[in-house]
Amino acid sequence: MSTNILVFDSGVGGLSILSEIKQVLPHASYYYLFDNARLPYGELQEQELIDGCIDIIGQAVERVAADIVVVACNSASTLILPGLRALLSIPVVGVVPAIKPAAQLSKNKHIGLLATPGTVNRAYTHDLITKFAAECHVERFGSSELVLMAEAKMAQQAIDKALLAALLAPIKASGIDTLVLGCTHFPILKQELQTYLGDEVLLLDSGKAIAARVHTLLNPETDKSGKAALQAFFTTKTISAGLERTLADYGFSSVRPLNGDTTDEMTNVLTDEGTQSKTKS
Repeated sequence: MSTNILVFDSGVGGLSILSEIKQVLPHASYYYLFDNARLPYGELQEQELIDGCIDIIGQAVERVAADIVVVACNSASTLILPGLRALLSIPVVGVVPAIKPAAQLSKNKHIGLLATPGTVNRAYTHDLITKFAAECHVERFGSSELVLMAEAKMAQQAIDKALLAALLAPIKASGIDTLVLGCTHFPILKQELQTYLGDEVLLLDSGKAIAARVHTLLNPETDKSGKAALQAFFTTKTISAGLERTLADYGFSSVRPLNGDTTDEMTNVLTDEGTQSKTKS
């Protein structure tokens, strides 16, 4: 029987984490839940974010009989993990900004954290910096615009290079040698970020560390037959045609609203193989 892994994010940024997990657990069944109704999370009030996330994740866990939940969102992880773990009996893995490895790898001990405004300003993030990067000068950069830019890229829309340059100019001028991508959306823009900031700035994210943690918590010997099956759920009733194509390219067999009938798919994004993900509900 295949292991069911539920990956959650506000938008499509969590696909950067899902891709890393698939590398170490290629035979699991993956369900991706994105809360596009309330994107971007960095601008939500904390209690609104907590209550909404716990509610829809709980619904999705029951619907797909998930064996583990990966909260692939830094903004959500800084707030919802205690409540979510109290609600669920299965493992819950959150995302932590890669402050510790950044501090270890920085040559001049001058690092940056690029995240949503909420993540940048929360006490949780400040505690990470105090604990793991006390010897470093840490610059904090908050941006919701880059989240929306990553969403646009995944919807196969053109990147606004002038806006990107304006957003990244303070980072380039800061003199950091290491930049933590503290939002799962930002690895989607890694090529654009690296091009603008230059190869002298090391970009770090938490994808591989999260994948390793999930691998440790699950039994990878459970199922070694076939390919990973993928289904996606979203919290509004419309997604763009460009995003549909991107999700199809990722291998998702279907994309549907979380509260929709399981037989009433909103979009037809079947892979060439016609792969269908199995549920235990």
